[in-house]
Amino acid sequence: MGCFKPIGFFCSVFCFAVFVCILLLQSEAEASELYYDFVLKETNFTKLCSTKSALVVNGSFPGPVITARKGDTVYVNVHNEGTYGVTIHWHGIKQPRNPWFDGPEYITQCPIQPGTNFTYTVLLSSEEGTLFWHAHSDWTRATVHGAFVILPAENTTYPFPEPDHEEVLVFSSWYKEDVAILMDEALKYGGLTTLSDSYAINGQPGDFYECSNETTFRLAVDHGSTYLLRLVSSVQNTDMFFAIADHNLTLVGVDGNYVKPVVTNYLMITPGETMDILVTATQPPGHYYMLISPYFDGQADDFDKSVTSAIFQYNGNYTPTSSPIYPDHIPGFYDIDAARNFDRQLKSLASPEHPANVPQHITTRMFIALSISMLRCPNDTCDGPDGNRLASAMNNITFANPSIDVLQAYYRNISGYFEADFPDKPPTLFNFTSDDLMTDNVTLSDQGTRVKMLNYNETVEIVFQGTNVMNSGENHPVHLHGFKFYVVGAGVGNFDNVTDPLTYNLIDPPELNTFPVPKDGWATIRFVADNPGVWFMHCHYDRHMSWGMNTAFIVRNGDTEETSVRPPPDYMPSCGENSIYGGAEQSMFQLEE
Repeated sequence: MGCFKPIGFFCSVFCFAVFVCILLLQSEAEASELYYDFVLKETNFTKLCSTKSALVVNGSFPGPVITARKGDTVYVNVHNEGTYGVTIHWHGIKQPRNPWFDGPEYITQCPIQPGTNFTYTVLLSSEEGTLFWHAHSDWTRATVHGAFVILPAENTTYPFPEPDHEEVLVFSSWYKEDVAILMDEALKYGGLTTLSDSYAINGQPGDFYECSNETTFRLAVDHGSTYLLRLVSSVQNTDMFFAIADHNLTLVGVDGNYVKPVVTNYLMITPGETMDILVTATQPPGHYYMLISPYFDGQADDFDKSVTSAIFQYNGNYTPTSSPIYPDHIPGFYDIDAARNFDRQLKSLASPEHPANVPQHITTRMFIALSISMLRCPNDTCDGPDGNRLASAMNNITFANPSIDVLQAYYRNISGYFEADFPDKPPTLFNFTSDDLMTDNVTLSDQGTRVKMLNYNETVEIVFQGTNVMNSGENHPVHLHGFKFYVVGAGVGNFDNVTDPLTYNLIDPPELNTFPVPKDGWATIRFVADNPGVWFMHCHYDRHMSWGMNTAFIVRNGDTEETSVRPPPDYMPSCGENSIYGGAEQSMFQLEE
């Protein structure tokens, strides 16, 4: 039925409203609710010629893959049958207005105590691609982690040719000893942390370790087929190069966002990063090594110098070589140019379907110096330099966990658990990349629970400056919860606020949730503070996080219900005697002041 002219305008408005309602109803109908059960429990594993018990989810290392579609809601009921408190974080998932279920210990919740359970509500919004979930309490991430695959929404597809097959590759660290005990000792005595005994691909160390070649992970492939490999780095404290012998890799996604395709023969991936790559099996049938090899740019040289392998194995009837073909093009451990050149290639699609909405007008600017530091120890009894405790800091503040989580304290206006005065710049400005930064005024940091307040919808620019305090300069993968951000620039040396902004990419910079701040260099990010709540920001090296290279943002509510934090759930894990939810013991590894 058509519209008569006298009422044409009103009819058009009505028809448009009906059309919008149909779209909304269709969107709601297509979005699904998915349910998962995670059982945390100690399980025995035999690797590297020895057997140990490790805390894992559902008996597997790595843990189960969660698969959903863009816009879905995922409920995960976590049952803790372990021996200490644990939380789970949904890495890279924005959780709009939903900080109660983000997961970082003592930031948005207290640990799920042994013998109890807690159901997370994970709200998917703009994410599409590969992300992951992991424990966010102490170093439990070492064995409690898994991939989170977010497929395109119904009736949409990838912005690249549909692959023939998909496979998840999770990179991990493996310790022969109990990781919880190792971390407890490191924090107790204040010295260096123990290195991992191996790395692993899908839970297996590979051919180059003792007692391991029988269990090396093998990916069976068909000649001529294209594979979408979903890479997840849950390695504890080391950046990794990745390569497949004689095969090019086409990078198409990073951190749950699509990027302009990058054809390369290696990748550099940091802890906390996820990547989507296309590989076509076009080589002569055979066995080809897939390797992860460490990248390190620090001076301390304290990293696990082993190489982990899996096998890209062609199906068919043929005689393979005596050993798999080795990727001789993979960069060496210290190849800083290879790492930086890879990162420089990342760009957003910036297409109509996947736009790059880079903030152009900034209302809040911050300059954050990242440094290894020290805290004084009573009677100089710690294992760090001069009897001090090794620490790390942002703007000379070493973050300390409160006894109840920051979100609960903020939401319920409970004073005394955090200070809203995290500084916008370091207390003093100096030559951050000097080789002579050994005096107390730069090596000693202040400990506190200090956060940064932001108004809703502020546009934020942060320049991260790497430092060489105590000759400890190295790459720092910084992760921000609750947001995706654009990396508009990065460079080497001290940031120059006059010339360096002239190099910013404000057209198609990569949109990420984790990005490496170069050794003795800088990186600039921009984001809109449009997600009210409490959101953690930290280095994704677990030792640096446990040493205090962290802070949090509190984004105030907007003016409407739709721009305000959702109400808390009826139940949250207890924070002990300080908690309004009732009494229980604290996590066994709560950082002491």
